Amino acid sequence: MDLVSRVKNILIDPHNEWRVIDAEPDTPANIMKTYVAILAAVPVVCWFIGASIIGVGPYRTGFFFGSIVALINYLLTLAGVYVIAFLIDALAPTFGGAKDFTRAFKVAAYAPTAVWVAGVFSLLPVLSALTILGLYSLYLIYLGLPVLMRTPPEKTVGYVLAVIVCAFIVWILIFSLPLALLGMRLWM
Repeated sequence: MDLVSRVKNILIDPHNEWRVIDAEPDTPANIMKTYVAILAAVPVVCWFIGASIIGVGPYRTGFFFGSIVALINYLLTLAGVYVIAFLIDALAPTFGGAKDFTRAFKVAAYAPTAVWVAGVFSLLPVLSALTILGLYSLYLIYLGLPVLMRTPPEKTVGYVLAVIVCAFIVWILIFSLPLALLGMRLWM
């Protein structure tokens, strides 16, 4: 399936799209190359343009600094998909699901689609608050985990909550790391 169709289907008709994804014999490497690597670049590139080129009034992030932050965030996002896939896979037996890294990777790769697409709002700093629409990805996790990881219905909510908490911690660490590496504080 092509990228645009997959994005459209996972956002508009996730119930059916998760079943389609489940039936595909794709590998994590191929999903990373043809989907994650492309979509994960959207919020990073949009943030860079919004912060370093457009800016807010006279305020802009320096081009070099913005480039470094964007590159680090992009690479950490790619790594984060793998980390979350490992967590999804490791938690599956606890919630009665099937342990299968490829299926776990599919959830970790396709569920953040809404976050990555909503990242386009970072292009204009004035609209960046609309990136909150990416929270739709939580719903995508809720729909995708039981289909791909074979979780029993009575344990789905617990599994989803455990994955969301773990993913939240992973993403906080990922997005805090560039700030720490570049000597900035997250909170003033």
